[in-house]
Amino acid sequence: MTDVDLEFSRVRAVLDRPTLRLMSRPTSAAVIAVFRTVFDRDVQYVPADRMHLQVEEHVARLQATGARVPASDQADGDTDARPNGRALCRDWVAAQWLVRSNSPDGDEQYSLTSHALEALSLVDALSADRALISESRLAMIVDAVHRWAARAEPDPEVQVRRLDAQIAELQAERDRLVRGEVVEAVDDARMRDGYTNISDLIRQLPSDFKRVEEAVATMHRSIVEDFRQEVRPIGEILDDYLARTDDLMQATPEGRAFEGAFELLRDDALLLRLRDDIAVILAHPFAESLGAGERRAFRNTVSILRQGIEDVLAQRRQLTATLRDQIVAHDVVRDRELDAVLRSVNRGLAAWIDSGTARDRVPLGLLPATAEVGTLRERFHDPDNDAVPPPIEEPDDDVFEELDVESLRRHGGPLLAELRAALGAAPDSASAFHALPPEQRRPVELFGLAHLLTGNEDFETAAHVVPHRTVRPDGETVTLYMPTATLTGSRTDDQHDDDNGLEAR
Repeated sequence: MTDVDLEFSRVRAVLDRPTLRLMSRPTSAAVIAVFRTVFDRDVQYVPADRMHLQVEEHVARLQATGARVPASDQADGDTDARPNGRALCRDWVAAQWLVRSNSPDGDEQYSLTSHALEALSLVDALSADRALISESRLAMIVDAVHRWAARAEPDPEVQVRRLDAQIAELQAERDRLVRGEVVEAVDDARMRDGYTNISDLIRQLPSDFKRVEEAVATMHRSIVEDFRQEVRPIGEILDDYLARTDDLMQATPEGRAFEGAFELLRDDALLLRLRDDIAVILAHPFAESLGAGERRAFRNTVSILRQGIEDVLAQRRQLTATLRDQIVAHDVVRDRELDAVLRSVNRGLAAWIDSGTARDRVPLGLLPATAEVGTLRERFHDPDNDAVPPPIEEPDDDVFEELDVESLRRHGGPLLAELRAALGAAPDSASAFHALPPEQRRPVELFGLAHLLTGNEDFETAAHVVPHRTVRPDGETVTLYMPTATLTGSRTDDQHDDDNGLEAR
């Protein structure tokens, strides 16, 4: 093969990757917009039912605005049909843009694959208004090269000279600050440039972790498939499985990269320093120009690292447990018997195809016949339902005390006639009330007094509030405070001629 043939094969393989297929379709803008809306920076997993509804709503909204949207299987040929969210998600799972898995609670959920996350990261990078070549990016490259060159240097003398130079530089900077010289603060433009470069690297972290998860899942599926096809003794299979599991993270580039990052991120002091450094960067004046979403995403860098590592470890634990259960429940004899039965079925099917025609029908009872069961009783006879209720006991007439009119009158409503007569012979309402005998100064009489004094200016404005000493029917004295009014003699008679019907008898 010539050089151009090799390059053509390599480019074609790259263009066939799910990442570029997601970005090269006519409906790429709609699909990526839906992914960005549903899977926010803080959302990694979405329940299946919610995902189907959100996809239907977002795609229908884009379709209403005239955007070119993907068509589901049920909407083919009908441009006005409402999109089917379940069918679209199924197509995207087949295209390796979505992953459908089970949550710890057993519910189905969706998450983006590494290919979809890589496409979203590329769109974010291309949509950012920034220069590709900057001082911050070049300084980051130079520092990284210098640091790794120092680690790769085998000569101890050269290592010592490097360390001495660094110590001298740091000591000079420290002495300058101790002398009280001005700290050279970085301006807003350079801080913004450095923040943009760091954000680009942080934006790539979710797709990198997801790629490691997919590599782990692929490796475990390969192990399971090899295990199912083995005909060796179970002990030999177990030894081979354990050896491959121990070397699992070293067998792929993603696994080796994750192991290195995992060793680095297990240092709690390093993560604490990273969180403090992020807080210092956000405290710089340039951060005032950042949006709330940008500040939140930058502040959650440590959480993204921890969550990515936890997802990879959870995937490895889950698949390891699955493999362990497969090994424990594996029965070679039963598998061979099942394989023999399936092969006999295939031979019979091949023989029937050779002798039959396209219109021949073979009745197959895939399911057992439906059992004809009559209506079942839901309730059974309870003898207590037919029991005779106990007889009603005759009440004892001696239980209740005899009541007379006077006792009922003591516990009744206000005596308006007595109150009106007292008001006509007193200068004010308080004096009139206290002039009554004790059996007529009950607390309820104050309601009647208020009723008779309604409309009196002194009473309405509560110009004078005086205590009224009342006596309950049991003889207990209770003092209540109430406004009093100066009486004019005929005020209450003219105003309350029809109050006799309100008096409780």
